[in-house]
Amino acid sequence: MSGKKNKSANRMGINELMHQVVAIFNAEPNKQYNYKQVAQLLGLRLAAQKQKVYEVLATMAQQDFLIETTPGRFKKKDRGTRVTGVFERRSNGKNQVVTDEGEEIFVAERNSMRALDGDKVEVYVFARRRHAEPEAEVTQIIERADRTFVGVLNVERQYAFLITDSKTLANDIFIPKNKLRGAKDGEKAVVRITEWPEHSKNPIGEVVDVLGEVGNNDAEMHAILAEFGLPYRYPEAVEKAADKISDVIPEDEIARREDFRSVTTFTIDPHDAKDFDDALSIRKLPSGLWEVGVHIADVTHYVQPGSIIDKEAEKRATSVYLVDRTVPMLPERLCNYICSLRPDEDKLAFSCIFELDDNACIKRSHIARTVIRSDRRYAYEEAQAIIEGADGDYKDEILVLNTLAQKLRERRFENGSISFDRQEVRFEIDEEGRPVSVYFKESKEANKLIEEFMLLANQTVATTVGATPTGKKAKTFVYRIHDQPDPSKINDLSVFITRFGYRTRLRSNTKDLSKSINRLLQEIKGRPEENLISTVAIRSMAKAIYTTENIGHYGLGFEYYTHFTSPIRRYPDMMVHRLLDRYLNGGRSAVEQSIESKCKHSSQMEQLAANAERASIKYKQVEFLSDRLGEEYDGVISGVTEWGLYVEINENKCEGLVPIRDLDDDYYELDEKNYCLVGRRTHRIYRLGDAVRVCIANANLEKKQLDFALVDTHRK
Repeated sequence: MSGKKNKSANRMGINELMHQVVAIFNAEPNKQYNYKQVAQLLGLRLAAQKQKVYEVLATMAQQDFLIETTPGRFKKKDRGTRVTGVFERRSNGKNQVVTDEGEEIFVAERNSMRALDGDKVEVYVFARRRHAEPEAEVTQIIERADRTFVGVLNVERQYAFLITDSKTLANDIFIPKNKLRGAKDGEKAVVRITEWPEHSKNPIGEVVDVLGEVGNNDAEMHAILAEFGLPYRYPEAVEKAADKISDVIPEDEIARREDFRSVTTFTIDPHDAKDFDDALSIRKLPSGLWEVGVHIADVTHYVQPGSIIDKEAEKRATSVYLVDRTVPMLPERLCNYICSLRPDEDKLAFSCIFELDDNACIKRSHIARTVIRSDRRYAYEEAQAIIEGADGDYKDEILVLNTLAQKLRERRFENGSISFDRQEVRFEIDEEGRPVSVYFKESKEANKLIEEFMLLANQTVATTVGATPTGKKAKTFVYRIHDQPDPSKINDLSVFITRFGYRTRLRSNTKDLSKSINRLLQEIKGRPEENLISTVAIRSMAKAIYTTENIGHYGLGFEYYTHFTSPIRRYPDMMVHRLLDRYLNGGRSAVEQSIESKCKHSSQMEQLAANAERASIKYKQVEFLSDRLGEEYDGVISGVTEWGLYVEINENKCEGLVPIRDLDDDYYELDEKNYCLVGRRTHRIYRLGDAVRVCIANANLEKKQLDFALVDTHRK
């Protein structure tokens, strides 16, 4: 044994020694050892060290991890169980398996059997030691995930490697020269792992697609999509199937529907939108009531269940919105042309028709298949200008709809809905895809007008199916649910806002809590900390998901809620259209298990799409600031971690890291409870929400990472 190993062994603390002993018995669970054998395996020779090993073995026997088979000889107590789950690989070595029951169990790299992220595995869960986290060992890889990785190719004379920046794989992927598909050194590529030999450090893979040169905008956006396992090209066969769909509406189809073509109808969408999912119609009835129609593109009239187009849409589950492009769920012919509610064209719709009085109280409503003809296509900015006093087409109709929407909105908040109005970062992009400026998308009255009627339609559809007489079971349906927040997270939020001087008391009672959160969000409007507190408040909420098990939507304060209004871009809305049509026509309840499985898939794809969108924004932020190295900005500390401070720049909302190694005036330690780093000697504090001034130190596009340096290490 080397002197270096001896010194290391001498310094071994009791916890580390226990960990190493556990590893020995876990590696050979059926083998028996005495304390001398264990000490020898650990390279411990001194009498005092061997005595410590014996004490550890005795303690572990008392803790029920070991049994003493004969005096002085110990064996692992076999109380483990075998379970199945999904393996989650992490490049930092903190692998885990998420069991079918939802439990997360740590799996050390030596016990991983080279399982990849997403693999279905069987694991042996070791008997848990007292005061220790459970640990497992992969015993079988049941099903390999179809997992690809994105990176930059390093092509040598005889072989190549894919250099990844994956959070799920620490190792580069070896690629034989005959598996390169013509890719060149330095290009971005998508690689699939084909095998990972037992004694090989690196997995072996093959190139499945070449994305292009590093820095090329298309290559980088495709790389982001591929990184999250999202499609970036549309299958040719699906496009061809869509091309065969006729855009002519047969007269007998029109005859079967309610005809709204003579009623004033228009769409209001973002200025660059091409897929118009929804339109509003309005007219005054002889009764004095307002008839408002919420008309939704009738996608399922054209997309039949089980068709090649339907299967592709189900797989994608959602359109993906990156900074510079939309990756559609449906082929372009459907989403931008046939189904899109374009002006001056007859279109098929699925509609919710409401009769409202001047106070926006609903007197009657019904749901019907319709045919409509939009009179005008508005951008939000155009509609907003009319609301603010400008002249324009259908001014009176827009103003009436806005007044009704405001009353619906006011009543919704009175009933417990929470008002999260956050600024969204947007980029002006040049022809090469480079960001030239940053702007913020704000929700104004025109946006809220559309939002309010879409919420009303979604709630109405969910209530129509879900609200059943007492004792009668509701039919299987797709709900958009939002659980109540975790009380501990609300408590953390209460503590956090006091650092900014806010004294709003956040109670756990459902209605009181939503009202107090609304008061807080109103108080912070226009303040420097608005974005930060809104972010922390949103993080304290549960995530909304799709499911057949309705528990209501906490954030909206609705007992029944679904997604009906965007079938061009969301597959759950297509599911809702089909189920609603089935039930309106007296059909039997759908098979719950099948619908629930599709709901789960849609929720997962929605999350992946959101992650990809955030990654594209982060990439453009880094690209935007890469030309501004050395420039100074005012910002606010938006995150505090053991590796440094995250700072969000006030001017453009770009976020970067001040590495803890650069805080070189002291040794800083993380105080998690109080969201701060504290200097051990100076007691200087950097706290979440503190104002700081930073300069741009480094911009790493490959890692989508900005490094900042504090201009003045004294907290402002």
